Parts: sequence; C-alpha cells; structure tokens
Amino acid sequence: MARFGRRGVRSGTYGALGVLARVIDVVVAVVAGILALGVLLVVLEANRDNGLVDAILDAARWLAGPFKDFFSLDDRKLEVAVNWGLAVLVYVIVGRVVAGLLRRPRP
Repeated sequence: MARFGRRGVRSGTYGALGVLARVIDVVVAVVAGILALGVLLVVLEANRDNGLVDAILDAARWLAGPFKDFFSLDDRKLEVAVNWGLAVLVYVIVGRVVAGLLRRPRP
C-alpha cells in the first residue's frame, strides 16, 4: 500500500525524488557502458570506418573529454583504457552519491 506524506505526495522509493534517482542510475549506467565499450573498441582495434564503431567512439571521446590526457602514457591503448576507465569511475561514484542523496528519507 502506498504511503503518503503531509502534502499528499507519495513518499518512499517511488516518490518524485526516487524516480529522479532511478533516472540518474540509468543515465550513469548508459554513460559507463558507452565508455567501457569505447575502451574495448580501442583496445581491440575495431574498424573505425564502421559507422556504429565511429558513433560509439565519438560519444565515448565526448564523455571522457574532461579526462583527456589526465595520464600521458607511451601506449595509446593503455592511455585510453586508464583515462576513460577513470572517467567511468568518477561518473559512477558521483552518480551513486547523488542518487543516494535523493533516496534518503526525509523527515
């Protein structure tokens, strides 16, 4: 049975803030997936002439933009894996913290 707060808005996990937290979780999962797939495509040297590969790599490059050249390594594949992996880690941690704060019970 649904529980309603003082203002008649449904409280709990499925309230407005809970829905927003769920949306953040989904967005973070998609971002992390694109970045992880981008790392995989770079490391495995996927065909960049393929439209889908090119689109995924463009999205991953854009998402990892703030982390470009964070670490400069001799091996390009390793550099992409480390920098984009760091981007995944930061996105996931920040997303989980924000979603967790939205899910906190309100007095």
